[in-house]
Amino acid sequence: MRRISFLVSLMLAVTIIGSANAQTVNIMTTPPGSYTHSAGSAIAKLIVEKIGLKATVQPAATRAFGAVDAGLAVFSLATASDMPMVFLAEDEYQDQGPRKNLRMAATLMPMWVALHVRKDSDIHSLKDLKGKRVSSGFHATKAIARAIEAQLANVGLTYSDVKQVPAPNAARGAEDFGNGKTDALFFALGSAAVMEVSSKVGGLRVLPIDDSPEAIARMHKIIPELYVSEVKPGPNMEGISAPTKVATQDSVLFTHAKAPDDIIYKVVKAIYENKPDLVASFPAFRTFTPQRMARPIREVDYHPGAIKFYKEVGLWPAKR
Repeated sequence: MRRISFLVSLMLAVTIIGSANAQTVNIMTTPPGSYTHSAGSAIAKLIVEKIGLKATVQPAATRAFGAVDAGLAVFSLATASDMPMVFLAEDEYQDQGPRKNLRMAATLMPMWVALHVRKDSDIHSLKDLKGKRVSSGFHATKAIARAIEAQLANVGLTYSDVKQVPAPNAARGAEDFGNGKTDALFFALGSAAVMEVSSKVGGLRVLPIDDSPEAIARMHKIIPELYVSEVKPGPNMEGISAPTKVATQDSVLFTHAKAPDDIIYKVVKAIYENKPDLVASFPAFRTFTPQRMARPIREVDYHPGAIKFYKEVGLWPAKR
């Protein structure tokens, strides 16, 4: 066992050092069209143009926590609620074991998530989903199932109140909705996939959430990190025709504990200083606030390279 552990550590060091020597930054994301792929691609473009390093985006069918933890990728993106559960191996991540090599690099922008229906649907509220067809399972990305469960809990429903249609990930869920196999689409607002589906089905409408204390408390039993935002109509905001309250949680950029300090420092510095370039690549970055980049995440420490930069610009010690 010790020999195996040594070999794994050696492979890990070679992977990370090799990445540093080649000056290539690889970012693993979920499939093309997803929120994290769009955001990761924008960051990769920034790395190439502002830092002068090579950057690659590697889409995968599942979240990249294991790949980053093993040193096979320098960066990936997730939601704030995922990080502590992955780090401690809680809930659906318990069989994978703790991912103690993960470190935070930056809190990015609020991720607005919602259940959408066709524009001409007779479904007008989350309560109306009772008995309707809703994507479920998400064995490749359990966080999606949890997020849908939180939306249903907002109005006192559970998965047992809807007709479950198994899907491995959000991309398949979007495909099923576009093909008429489900009655609701769960996705982050502003994602490319939402735009594509909207065009295919003749328009979308977002189902608002209840922001009463009781409704929010029900959501928090599922995802404590969720909060409420009011989203207004705007570019790429498919399904939003009037100010609408939606569930929100922060998207984050994470890395490996032994990733080179100088690379992490340069990347977070570039993100902090170049919001307009990020917005040009992915409009969802409009809601990105550089001053929130060092926002603390339960259980997971920030990488030393990131901390160095945050100290320089007065964002450290981190504050909520």
